[in-house]
Amino acid sequence: MYRYKCLNPISAKGLEKLSSDYAVTEEINEADAVLVRSADMHGMELPSGVLTVARAGAGVNNIPLDDFARKGVVVFNTPGANANAVKEMVIAGMLLASRSISSAIEWVRENSDDEDIKKDAEKEKKRFAGTEIEGKKLGVIGLGAIGVKVANAAFHLGMEVYGYDPYISVEAAWNLSHNIIHVKDVNEIYQKCDIITIHVPLLDSTKGMIDSEAISQMKDGVIILNYARDVLVDEKAVVEAIGTGKVRRYMTDFPNTTTAGVKGCVVTPHLGASTDEAEDNCAVMAVKQIMDYIENGNIRNSVNFPNCDMGICQAGGRIAVLHKNVANMITKFTTIIGESDANISDLTNKSRGDFAYTLIDLDQAPSGDMIDRLGEIDGVFRVRLIKG
Repeated sequence: MYRYKCLNPISAKGLEKLSSDYAVTEEINEADAVLVRSADMHGMELPSGVLTVARAGAGVNNIPLDDFARKGVVVFNTPGANANAVKEMVIAGMLLASRSISSAIEWVRENSDDEDIKKDAEKEKKRFAGTEIEGKKLGVIGLGAIGVKVANAAFHLGMEVYGYDPYISVEAAWNLSHNIIHVKDVNEIYQKCDIITIHVPLLDSTKGMIDSEAISQMKDGVIILNYARDVLVDEKAVVEAIGTGKVRRYMTDFPNTTTAGVKGCVVTPHLGASTDEAEDNCAVMAVKQIMDYIENGNIRNSVNFPNCDMGICQAGGRIAVLHKNVANMITKFTTIIGESDANISDLTNKSRGDFAYTLIDLDQAPSGDMIDRLGEIDGVFRVRLIKG
């Protein structure tokens, strides 16, 4: 029996996918797997029995990835599971910004006691006159699961869409409409587009990428949307640009003291993936990834170890080794296996940065002594017997 601990409420539609071999526990010391959404795991002392942590969502800044990797704990996320929810939020943001809808709603609220509100509304509505998005140029920075959906939807709304992503995946490229103009220089988006939305991961190279220099290249009255991460944008520079009229509106899903309450900034409280459907999708994906890893040793959508898939073991035994990405590790593994008179029927080794993962199928069940010796190799974090 495997046990799992939920650090946050997890959709029942996901948890019901767990087989009868899994049972919930309130004690993390008993857990083989941990499911989490927003709970901060930094500083948490993870018990040695925990094999995996699955984040029911895309962002993993609440999880110490490298620390967990060194403990031999595989961390998963669920990329794309909430993509449609965020896409719809972005489209809503474009409409809100272009038509001054939020300001108009606020005027009605402020004047709700006015007996002449109907007549006054006809006088005041010109203050909230906006522009249509049809025919406008939209720049999508980052063509992952969300960016592709935004780009395709915007094209069907009659927009001229420019997409930028130097690292676009094969899957994303297949899903991207051929009508999207793929540019190789992000500055082209800054210079040409009326509306710009950003959908890149948070890396050292992307932090603050929309800064004062980028804004200076943009059209006067540009609309900027940020439903990815707040620190991708230099928000102080954006607020200054709103003051000069360079930026018409800044739409963001990340409240902070820089933008909250600032005229021209429309801030929502991190609603992008807050739909019942997105929570269900994320939970289902997280659960499936946990089960495949625990039962078969396969890794899909890990954020601290490489992906590796050898299907269901058909051999006599399977061993999974989580280890440092250094030279001669495979030689050490195969030497110990050979000295145990075991024959390797299949082997896969993958690496990701400082960490690596090796799956080994054997013709016969491995001995306990072999598992112990593999675990004693310098640089090995964990050895798991998957089958045998």
